Amino acid sequence: MKHLEENFKLAKKHDRRGQKALYEMFSAKMLAVANSYVNNLHDAEDILMNSFFTCFSKIDECREWKSFQFWLRKIVVNNSINFIRKSKNILYTDLEVNEIGNIDDDWEEEIEEINMDEIFSKMPDGYRLIFNLYVFEEKKHQEIAEILNISEGTSKSQLSKSKKWIADFLKQKKDEQQYAK
Repeated sequence: MKHLEENFKLAKKHDRRGQKALYEMFSAKMLAVANSYVNNLHDAEDILMNSFFTCFSKIDECREWKSFQFWLRKIVVNNSINFIRKSKNILYTDLEVNEIGNIDDDWEEEIEEINMDEIFSKMPDGYRLIFNLYVFEEKKHQEIAEILNISEGTSKSQLSKSKKWIADFLKQKKDEQQYAK
């Protein structure tokens, strides 16, 4: 990214211009990350502002300008998870993965054919949270279980359910499109 190193160094000196430039570079992307977790633009904007406040307050903890974007993303994800914990009571059900049934392995290919924002806006909170952590943040089930204070089995079953939910959603969309023709 153009001027990232320069703006990072300025921000480390608490220079407002450097901070503003970093905000302008990353705010849209980080807003999308927060919104993918909380599914509410107003709440995502609050999370974004809190995340940048945390970022600039603790910027000395980020040692390399090359890792800044990943460090900032981690702050946004953690703030999103904390927001969900405080504001929503998500019920997870312990259900063995093999009780879900077989899920079509082609579901990942079908995702590309549809707007992910639409999927996430309709996906139940618990499914979306686990799916995001597993797929986008590349967390293992053990890590997810620790973050959310749930069992590993619950994490696995929620991921499986989220995949099934996406597959069902895509099938319904496909059926609606065929019916419309």
